[in-house]
Formats: sequence, C-alpha cells, structure tokens
Amino acid sequence: MLLGKAVLGISTLVFIGYGLISLFSPAIPAGYAGLSMNNGDAFAEIGAMYGGLQTGIGLFCGIALLKSEYYRSGLVLLVLAISALALARLISLLVAPDSVTAYTYAALGYESVTAVLALVALLKK
Repeated sequence: MLLGKAVLGISTLVFIGYGLISLFSPAIPAGYAGLSMNNGDAFAEIGAMYGGLQTGIGLFCGIALLKSEYYRSGLVLLVLAISALALARLISLLVAPDSVTAYTYAALGYESVTAVLALVALLKK
C-alpha cells in the first residue's frame, strides 16, 4: 500500500502542478512540446487538455490518496490513462517524420514508470 500511496501522491503533485501551469500559461507546455499557438482556439485547447484535464486527474489522485474507498480507482485510472498515454506517445515517436527532443523521451519515461508502478501497487494485496 505504501507504493500505491507514493505513486498517487507524486501523481497528485505532478498533475496538479503541471496542470495549473498549463491552465494559466498555455504557452509554457506548448513551448516545451514545440507547438505553435496561432489563435484563441489553440490557447483554449492547450489550456483545457494540458491544464484542465491534468488538474482533474491530479485532484482525483489526491482524493484516492486521502480516501481509502477511492485508492484502487485512483490506481486503475493511472494504469489505464497513463499507460494509454505512454503507448500513444511511443507509437507517435516511432512514426514521427522528424526526430523528437528530450521532452518526448522524458514524458515517455515518466508515463511508463508511473503506469508500471501503479500496476504493481494495484496487483499487490
């Protein structure tokens, strides 16, 4: 249970922290990912997906950390959502026409480790 709480706690901090930065300054994550925001829709999209969604995931991880009835659900969320994110990033990296930067490799590493640790914690009884 200690591993699961650690994964949930770190995920809470990472997702809420990055989410809030992304919500209030969408240019920051866009810059890291090399994205160009050319209109208001782009700002809204980055703010919503990087900001709102990640903040919401972080809040749920925090609830799962503090409320035992949500503990397993929080780990399931991390296993499913973050492993899907890592898999999609890996596939995209492999088919990308250009080379990727350290940003993509770091994100893939974080996502892979988080998903595996959440799965290990979920499978422990």
